[in-house]
Amino acid sequence: MKPASEIAGTDADGSARLPPADGGASPQTPPWATVIATFFGIGRMRTGPGTWGSLAGVLLWAVLAHALSPELRTPVAIALAMLVTLIGIPAATRVARGAGKKDPQFVVIDEVAGQLVALIAVPLAWKSFLAGFILFRVFDIVKPPPVRQLEAIPEGAGIVLDDLAAGLYALLVVHLFLRFGLLK
Repeated sequence: MKPASEIAGTDADGSARLPPADGGASPQTPPWATVIATFFGIGRMRTGPGTWGSLAGVLLWAVLAHALSPELRTPVAIALAMLVTLIGIPAATRVARGAGKKDPQFVVIDEVAGQLVALIAVPLAWKSFLAGFILFRVFDIVKPPPVRQLEAIPEGAGIVLDDLAAGLYALLVVHLFLRFGLLK
């Protein structure tokens, strides 16, 4: 006869047990970490999970920024990027450990954090958001120095910090475009 914990779908300590998805985290990975690391499951989308995670970051910021007064947007964007980073690093660490991979593709909280950085102090205009989105994805994929080197940092810190650096590159280029009138 199976123990009650197996029948109920929980571990002996009462925490929920989730079945691993293809290449997913182990059942011992805390559910909160999986929810955060996959950004509420967006990382499970099949084609280009990083792009979907970045798009989620853009949409999240667009909705929040439109609800804020202009003078609050920049400090809130910075605080939100910091919050996502501080929560994302331990979540990414636990999910990567559970999956037995250094940087699982379904972990997209790093893309959300990097994308939020890329949109700091950017005008609420579709061209600015599109430029920030495209530039972030390019820098995240190409990984110019020191972005690639940051991947070598262990666990969740390495997973997230390289995307923050890509976000900083994108932020710089978007603001140069804005400064020289290439975006309006």
